[in-house]
Amino acid sequence: MILTQPAIRPAPRVLAAALLLSMLLLAAVSPVLAADKEVVHQLRVYKLLDETREAFHERFRDHAQRIMARYDFHIVAMWESRTDDAIEFVYLLEWPDEETMKNRWDAFMADQEWSDIKAETSRIHGQFVGGIEDRTLLLTDYSPNGALLPAK
Repeated sequence: MILTQPAIRPAPRVLAAALLLSMLLLAAVSPVLAADKEVVHQLRVYKLLDETREAFHERFRDHAQRIMARYDFHIVAMWESRTDDAIEFVYLLEWPDEETMKNRWDAFMADQEWSDIKAETSRIHGQFVGGIEDRTLLLTDYSPNGALLPAK
């Protein structure tokens, strides 16, 4: 007779967060430098709607990403995550500091081309996102890695 312990399953969001953080640590490419101490990462999670999922990806890939680049958004990586009840689009941004992050987001959200694209694609396809989670990630003083992107 083989005795087994019951499986302990973490909540899907906890598992997804642990997986993302593990991937980030593996993807780190540069050691912490004195100048990197202010580096800020931003984790954005969009709950996608099944009926507009493909249109969302097309809009992000073809428009949002291009317009974000105009405002020096540094996208580290993008993922699609599945939980028991949702499909999520997750991406990680890297910023030199919190003030820059806030200013660049303000500029992006005020961009007329982005406003027009959002209005037009929403008119055609309807709602794209069921919710957005936004987290600002600040490095601890004992974090093994700072910037995830190579210095320019």
